[in-house]
Amino acid sequence: MKALITEAVHPCLIEGIESIGYYCDQKLGISMEEVMTIIENYEAIVVNSRLHLDRAFFDRAHRLKFVARTGSGMEIIDQKYAEGKGVQCFNSPEGNCNAVGEHALGMLLALLNKISTGNIEVLNEQWQREANRGLELDGKCVAIIGYGHTGKAFARKLRGFDVEVLAYDKYVKGFRSDFVHESSLDEIYKKADILSLHLPLTDEVKLWLNKDRIRLFKKPFFLVNTARGKVVKTTDLIEALESGKIRGACLDVLENERFDRYSDQDWAWFYALKKQKNIILTPHVAGWTVESKERLARVLVDKIRTYYY
Repeated sequence: MKALITEAVHPCLIEGIESIGYYCDQKLGISMEEVMTIIENYEAIVVNSRLHLDRAFFDRAHRLKFVARTGSGMEIIDQKYAEGKGVQCFNSPEGNCNAVGEHALGMLLALLNKISTGNIEVLNEQWQREANRGLELDGKCVAIIGYGHTGKAFARKLRGFDVEVLAYDKYVKGFRSDFVHESSLDEIYKKADILSLHLPLTDEVKLWLNKDRIRLFKKPFFLVNTARGKVVKTTDLIEALESGKIRGACLDVLENERFDRYSDQDWAWFYALKKQKNIILTPHVAGWTVESKERLARVLVDKIRTYYY
């Protein structure tokens, strides 16, 4: 049996797949077009977020037994169709949730304390102390939308601060603890100083944060998005940043992350976003650490082995 490895993965993932009887064929950076021409020769495939496995893919992949996704988001895989064809789908959200929690907190602290702008100014020989006066996290109300692996990890990182943590998840209930209060959306709209999004990308939550929802917040707030870019309507975010309704934003993800495929409209909102002084942007790396690369692999190996044995 053969497994197609399409991305650079930790060696322990290859070792684990080979330990159950597969030969791993590494074709790093292979295009979707190339995958379609050869997938009928493989019983397994390992992907990250670059390739999208749709119905046409699974119709071609006659011998496929499983898909291993090194990460959390399953929007790149037509999972229901795959499983209807007997293809098992694995992902590993447990593997990088700690990294996401740390990154979200790091971005938030950097934004509140103007670390990014201060760094750039000092490098440009500008010493502006008053202009870089920051805000403390202590005393704020932090609202978490989506209380899965990454939402919980972010909440744990906040335990060392004197903050009120509210969390809402439509599908998870009964998770109140000594540092997290299970909340309603109405309570979040009323009390949030900081909003952190931890939602998987589904049709239900596309453009979840838009101008209509932003209006429901009683106070101006800071936004942290380490989930998916399409959860936020960027043009409405820019409008809220310009009006002051959103005081600042930490964005690890964008509505469109492929600069090589930008339309004129995409460039228009991107340049408008760049003009904002109260934002921090990172290139979808919240879960992208040395430690998480290995942890993602080990989680997948454990799941695959459990399925086979």
